[in-house]
Amino acid sequence: MTDASMDRVNRFRAEAASQGLPSEEVEEWIRVARPAVYLAEGGDGPLAARVGGDPVLPHGVPRPSSPFVASVDLAAFPPGVTGLPLPADGHLLLFSGTDVDGIGGQVPDAVLYVPAGTPTTPSPLAHSRREPYRPRELRTVWHQPSAQMPESYALDRWGDTPEDEQFDLADELSDAWARVGGYRPPWALQIGGHPVSPQNDPVHYARGPEETGPSEQGGTAHGEGADDWALLATWRCGDDVTELDSGVAHWVVRRQDVAARRFDRVHLYVEMA
Repeated sequence: MTDASMDRVNRFRAEAASQGLPSEEVEEWIRVARPAVYLAEGGDGPLAARVGGDPVLPHGVPRPSSPFVASVDLAAFPPGVTGLPLPADGHLLLFSGTDVDGIGGQVPDAVLYVPAGTPTTPSPLAHSRREPYRPRELRTVWHQPSAQMPESYALDRWGDTPEDEQFDLADELSDAWARVGGYRPPWALQIGGHPVSPQNDPVHYARGPEETGPSEQGGTAHGEGADDWALLATWRCGDDVTELDSGVAHWVVRRQDVAARRFDRVHLYVEMA
């Protein structure tokens, strides 16, 4: 954790204490926060990601079934800042359409990892329903802890049917976190961390009911099995996708699959406010 992140955590402890919030829940909130990277347009830093336009694909790779969203330069991130066992270099290519199709699910070609040095070529994708997304360069990068959404925290901490007081406590923890600067910066693409969703938590959907709810060790689903599912990336579509109102796309994956470079097992969720 960086010095800035540790300072935020310490200020959160002080703020939560001033509000009389239980120290046990304060520490649990901190424990389950995950590092994340947020990328945005503007700035004069190195190119961290490219959104929209046409993808650059390895020779001989079948063209993905969904429109190209972004190419993320993994070498632009210091080790550990995403909280995921991602490769140290190469590019992560993300693909998504705009159909809001229920709770989503596994899409084998939604993510493609291109190792550094792989021969590639620009590859326009033919999708009759839409033009490529607007090309943008993302050069502004923030690294900071990402807290769970309050409802997700409550469901993981106290099971499928938390009491109203427990939901209220989760909201109070979230408010205290935001008051000390724990809110997300303006961003177009998020790598790692916890999802922010206008509807439902895509990580909960991916891991399914068998891995949610309280554990035998202490009344929390923040255990090893549930924590294996993680957010890989979120794209805030914004004005680029007029057919969605405040649309977002989430790519969710098991950590073990990231480590094994099995991006064909990624789950994709598209939703709008």
